[in-house]
Amino acid sequence: MGLSREDVRQVYRKRAALYDLTSNLYVLAGFRLPTYRRRAVEALALERGDTVVDIGCGTGLNIALLRRAVGTEGWVVGVDLTDRMLDQARGKVRRCGWRNVDLVRCDATQYRFPSPLHGVLSTFAITLIPEYAQVIRNAAEALEPGRRLVLLDLKRASGWPEWTFRLGVWLTRGFGVTVEAAERRPWEAMAACLENVRMEELYGGWAYLCWGEAPQYRVGGRKGGESC
Repeated sequence: MGLSREDVRQVYRKRAALYDLTSNLYVLAGFRLPTYRRRAVEALALERGDTVVDIGCGTGLNIALLRRAVGTEGWVVGVDLTDRMLDQARGKVRRCGWRNVDLVRCDATQYRFPSPLHGVLSTFAITLIPEYAQVIRNAAEALEPGRRLVLLDLKRASGWPEWTFRLGVWLTRGFGVTVEAAERRPWEAMAACLENVRMEELYGGWAYLCWGEAPQYRVGGRKGGESC
C-alpha cells in the first residue's frame, strides 16, 4: 500500500536535514544520481528566459542546474509538500544569492502552474503522489505548445527475480518508497496527455528518464480530444 500524503510529509520532515547526504550515498552503489539529474534538465530543452517548475523540488538539488539552463533572465519555481525540505532549499537560495527562484509549499495536485510555462520537471517524486496522473495532466495543460515535461524516477525493472525488487523497495523505504509506489507507471499517464513521449531506462531498468511535449493543437484543452 502506498503512503498517504501526510505519511510522505512526515517521512521527509524527518529526512530533510540530512537528505542531500543520505540520497547521495546511493552513488556508492553505482547509481549515477548527479549525472541522471543533469540529463533530466538537459531533456527539458530549456532556453534562456524560460520559466520552469520543479515538482517535488525537495532541498533544491535541481535549482542550480535549472538556473544555468534558463539564465538570470528566466525563472525557476520549486514546489514541495514539506516545510522542512523547503527550508533547506531556501537556505541554498539565500546562500547563493539567487534572485530568480521562487519556492512554494503546496500539494502538487492543487498547484496552479504559472503562465507562460516552458518546462516542468520532477525527479524522484512523482511516484510518491497517489494522484500522479492528475499532476501530469495539469502540467501538460499548462505547458506552452511543444514544451516538455520530464520525469526522472525509480520503477520496477523487468526480467529480474522478485527478491531483487523486494530488496530495492526495502533499501529505499526510508524515502517513502513502497511496493505500490514502485509499481506505478507515470509514463502511461504522460502518453495520454503529451506528444512524442520517449523513455529511457537507467540503472539496469530500476530507474527511468521520460519526457514528452505539450500538444501543438489542443481540442477542449486536451490532446486530440482524448480524456487524460
